[in-house]
Amino acid sequence: MLNIPALEKLVHELSRLPGIGPKSAQRLAYHILKSKDDYVERLSEALIRVRAEVHTCNVCYNYTDTDICKYCQDAHRTDDSICVVEEPSDIMKIESSGAFRGRYHVLHGVISPLEGVTAQDLKIKELVARVDAGLNNQAPHIREIILALDADLEGDTTILYLAKLLQGKGVRLSRLAHGVPIGSDIDFVDDRTMGQALENRVEL
Repeated sequence: MLNIPALEKLVHELSRLPGIGPKSAQRLAYHILKSKDDYVERLSEALIRVRAEVHTCNVCYNYTDTDICKYCQDAHRTDDSICVVEEPSDIMKIESSGAFRGRYHVLHGVISPLEGVTAQDLKIKELVARVDAGLNNQAPHIREIILALDADLEGDTTILYLAKLLQGKGVRLSRLAHGVPIGSDIDFVDDRTMGQALENRVEL
């Protein structure tokens, strides 16, 4: 224990950040203490500003500081396909590939009963509403939904739930292909990845 209440409080709050354990939180806290006099004020201002100015897009639920995010505003993107992701940060990973020019929808999580996350906690009904709006000619018709979720139990559960929910709405559902990464050694590929690679094999 540090026996300094203010410092212990800072370490505790920092340790609540994803990927930050107690030791990392302690290092960050000491770094803040040793920083220049105005660093704490600038950090505090940045936190307050992002909390006040950044919110979710009214259409896709990506983070933005305007009513509609830049991807929803972009007139050069196609309206007939939506890529569904777990978190806003996933959009940047897909954008960096340059392979997708449609629209996005952010769920803000995946179904995880062990963590108490249900379908009602996610932006699932909003996704269905976007599809229904296209069917009712109130918005562009959506022809394909790409489910770009992690290939784990929670991701698979969410994909199955969405597939059942969107069944019969005339929308093609697809998910990202999973398999052996480019440049990897087969000796180090796990069984599940190898199974996915065989299922998703392509003809030469």
